[in-house]
Parts: sequence; C-alpha cells; structure tokens
Amino acid sequence: MADSTRSKKMTTKVGDTVKHELHDVANTAQAGVRSGAYLYPFKGIFYFLTHRSLWKPLLSRLAPTMTLGLGITAAMFLLAYVPQLTVMVFTQGPIAAITTAFLVLSESSMLTQAIARALLIEDSLVDTFDGTLIARGQTALVQRERTVKSGGAGDTIARLGKLVSKPFQQFAPTSIVRYLLQLPLNFIPVVGTAMFIVLQGRRVGPKVHSRYFQLKSMNQTQREKHIEERQGAYTGFGVAGVLLEMIPVAGILFTFTNTCGAALWAADMEKAAGAGSEQVEQ
Repeated sequence: MADSTRSKKMTTKVGDTVKHELHDVANTAQAGVRSGAYLYPFKGIFYFLTHRSLWKPLLSRLAPTMTLGLGITAAMFLLAYVPQLTVMVFTQGPIAAITTAFLVLSESSMLTQAIARALLIEDSLVDTFDGTLIARGQTALVQRERTVKSGGAGDTIARLGKLVSKPFQQFAPTSIVRYLLQLPLNFIPVVGTAMFIVLQGRRVGPKVHSRYFQLKSMNQTQREKHIEERQGAYTGFGVAGVLLEMIPVAGILFTFTNTCGAALWAADMEKAAGAGSEQVEQ
C-alpha cells in the first residue's frame, strides 16, 4: 500500500513537472514571437548575400567545413538512424520516419557545430560579426576589442585588425549533457519535438551575442540580467537559427548568416539605446 502511494505521488510530481515545463516553454515561445527577434536570422541571410565582403571569412573555411558537415551527417544516418527509428516507431507510429530524420539531423548539426567551432571557424565567425557591426556604423564598438583600419573602400573585413582576445565561448561538455537529457522529448509525438526545438533555441539563443557581450564589457551578472530581460527574444532567434543550421551541409552557411543576423540585432540594440554610430553602409 505504501509503495502504491509513493508511486502515485511520484507520478503526480513528474506530471506536474512536465506541465510546468510545457507552460514555461509556451510562455517563452509567445514572448519570442512578440519580440520579432526570430526574423534576424532571415535578415542575416539577405544582408550577408548582398554584402560580398562578408563572404571572405566563410570562403576561407568553406571546403573543410562543408566536408566535415557532409561526413558527419552521412555517418549519423548510416549508424544512428535505424536504431533510433526502431525505438521511435513504438511511440510515434507512421510519423516515426520523419521525426527520426529530424532527430538525426539535429544530432549531426550539433556535432558539426561543436567540431567546426572548436577547430575551424571560430575566428571566421568573429570576423563576420565584427565586419557586420562596422558595416552598420558601429566601428567604435568593435574598436574596444580589436584594431580597425581606416579606409577599405566598403570592404569591412579588410578593415579588421588584430583581436585583443578570443570572444566566443569554447564548447563545453555540459552542453552535450544538457542536449542528451533533452533528446528523449522527441519520443513524445509532435508536442515533444516542438518542446525540444524551443529548448534548443533557448540554449543556443544567448550564445549568438557572446561577442557583443564582450564588446560591451559586460560581466557575468550583467549578461545574465540582459539575457533574462530578453529571454523570449533570444529563444525566438535561437529557434529560427537552430532550424536553419539543421539543414544538411548548408547548415554551415547558415551559421555565418546567423552570426550576421546576430550582429544586425546588436547594432539595432545600440541604435535603440542611443549609442553613437557612424554613417551606415546600406
């Protein structure tokens, strides 16, 4: 009898926890939609494609990163698709093939991003972010953490000088642990997958402004406050960015356009705050 009572209490507690998480995710998603921040990854695509000088950091790393992404994605589908499909088919029925493919793409994307950022593209992403800020008239902001050359005839990347310090966060094992703990959500049809995407967006969103936080000389407390006040907006950006980066092979391209979009958002924050800026390159 006692065991039965404990079991019911545990079941109730788990149910309450899930309901609370669903409610929290729903509120965050609504705030993200209202903020409009989810549009910046798409603004980043347009701005990146129409400003050829911003292509230089990507082109310098294109071959190895594309090869890495293609190799990881192919290996994951070869090794992980069928085993996961076997489990998913019991919980999701006919749609298991689609949701499993989504899951494998997500796993491949995370692995590709982790390895590429650690070994190949970190400095290139910094250049893309800073170059976009300069193009949007925020040279003074960039000069806080690196030298910026004069001239350049519209080539903002050519104006970038030596970095003072490494800005982007290094890949942490805790990110893998958190990701693995959230993976089982995909076993819940539709709702679980949606929750997984939003949670990934909430995790990834604030990281797009790690360079901006450094340029603003924010300490840990200031960063946390800034993020907390804009949690919905960062989640909205993160969800849109994650979905773009999950596209096989092309995900690396979207990593750069997302960085461009994050810089556009930072420039707009500076403008809204009344910070001074130069003439903006359109």
